Amino acid sequence: MHGVLLLDKPLGLSSNQALQKAKWLLRADKAGHTGTLDPLATGVLPLCFGAATKFSQIQLDADKTYEATLLLGQKTTTGDAEGDVIETRPVPAITPELLEAMTQRFTGPLAQIPPMYSALKKDGKALYEYARRGQEVEREARHIIIYKLSMAIAQDGRAPAAIKIIVTCSKGTYIRTLGEDIGEALGCGAHLGSLRRLETGGFVAAQCVSLPALEAMTEPEREACLLPVQSLVALFPSVTLDADNAGRFLSGLRRRGEPGQWGADAPLVQVYGAEPAAFLGSAHVTADELIPQRLLSPIEIQDILQAEKIPIESSAERSTPTSMPPSGAGLSPF
Repeated sequence: MHGVLLLDKPLGLSSNQALQKAKWLLRADKAGHTGTLDPLATGVLPLCFGAATKFSQIQLDADKTYEATLLLGQKTTTGDAEGDVIETRPVPAITPELLEAMTQRFTGPLAQIPPMYSALKKDGKALYEYARRGQEVEREARHIIIYKLSMAIAQDGRAPAAIKIIVTCSKGTYIRTLGEDIGEALGCGAHLGSLRRLETGGFVAAQCVSLPALEAMTEPEREACLLPVQSLVALFPSVTLDADNAGRFLSGLRRRGEPGQWGADAPLVQVYGAEPAAFLGSAHVTADELIPQRLLSPIEIQDILQAEKIPIESSAERSTPTSMPPSGAGLSPF
């Protein structure tokens, strides 16, 4: 089974728990998720199955958009509603002008210190292990970018005042920490009351399926929810190779092209074979060289073609000299 399931992660489950449930429902052998969402968080969680796991890092590195509610006037041990309240302060009058000032202050490049309750490691241990023992260790600031930020006054019975934020940010951004930093800038402290991922790497919440909906489906219906492996690289330029170049490419060999043959220099391109039309993997282009990065195996390509019911050459046809790459170029992908 090869493909991508866009799951709307439910409240209360870790990303791994959600992955294991989906993996069991799809009877999949190999699976992985594309970036942790806290149990408190809901929203877009792409799950990769089979060959798609080779390209999960692309989603880990992708920009993301979140919607969150900041509860003002209280700080907690974890920076969100799951922690214990450790400080309470009065909340100033929240005006549109004040929110605009905060928006300007927290948009653009920022240095952010990761929270203690995170999976980042220090001396071989996750930070949350130290935090659970009441220890705080030094952490280096990480450089992130807030591309877009909007704030609005919100109502929430759990706090005297609340703010709704929508933020588009670079990888590695902790929204809990952003919320705490905004609370400190307001002078009253804050913690996350809710968090939802709206978008990641071009995938949006409207495309997602929930676990209850997945459970209610038949096995064919569940499999039909899978997007193709190449959906993980759909935002990047594409290159199509003839049979000779495709075979060499899948052997890990660089392909030298005519000027502009592979397009402009690019850190990532999606690569396809022409006959049959099949996704082969990813590469980067430098000085008219197509350099392989992540490749599907011939078996994975055949699995995908058969699942898509795309005709594949017979064994006899594949053994003819015209359908095989030259000696030393590796096996034909088809």
